[in-house]
Amino acid sequence: MTVAQGAAAQHLPDTVTTDVLRVCGDPGNMPFSERKEDGFENKIAAIIADELKVKVRYYWLTQGPGFVRNTLGTGLCDLVIGQAFGSDLVQTTNPYYRSTYTIVTRAGELDGIAALDDPRLKGKKVGVIAGTPPVNRMGEVGLVSSMKAYAPYALDPSRKYQTVSAEVIADLASKDIDAAVLWGPAAGWLAKQSGTPMVVTPLLKEPERPPMAYRIAMGVRLGENDWKRSLNNVLRKRRADIEKVLRDFDVPLLDEDDNKLATPGEQ
Repeated sequence: MTVAQGAAAQHLPDTVTTDVLRVCGDPGNMPFSERKEDGFENKIAAIIADELKVKVRYYWLTQGPGFVRNTLGTGLCDLVIGQAFGSDLVQTTNPYYRSTYTIVTRAGELDGIAALDDPRLKGKKVGVIAGTPPVNRMGEVGLVSSMKAYAPYALDPSRKYQTVSAEVIADLASKDIDAAVLWGPAAGWLAKQSGTPMVVTPLLKEPERPPMAYRIAMGVRLGENDWKRSLNNVLRKRRADIEKVLRDFDVPLLDEDDNKLATPGEQ
């Protein structure tokens, strides 16, 4: 019975609204998205809508537990712009970029650090978001005792900073921490916006486990295969436009297969 039901589900028509691009977004998650639609995922959504010849309509919800369930899952929107490729929460499109975690330092301090096992990090206060992959690696190289772990979500309405990553960068700027280990697509833009000269170095020399680099795709509902194929076509056709947006926001772009930075046009 279960197999038969699964097969039948594959032939159900997509529930996607075709006259508008309904995007599931976070209203305060720069540089990814914001209600003013000035994040890089907002700009990529605009590119998708332009290719489909429709307008964008957002359903806003703060990122956190239940985000996918309460957005895509409820049918109120049809697309999550940024989702780890292969996620079991959604069906993912082909990946449209690959990036990595980074180490961020103040310019002129700890210059040249490119790996978490650099002895100069021993005893330093390194900020990292709890539960992210670098935490495991930091434990392996003896950095846990001095690291500062931040809560993974900024859900308090009275919070000072829009996101946890923004709080980490602010603490680095104010010298409350000595370095930060953050997801590159957030780190590059936030470091530039901080007002303090910072160096953002992709972690390209770490072991394969835990992984530091991830492919990012778009997320759609399970079983909506026609919609997924349509998006894959758009991603292929507008690849150069999307790459330009990512580079404009200082997203570290990696080669598709190797742990090295991609040159423009190769991503």
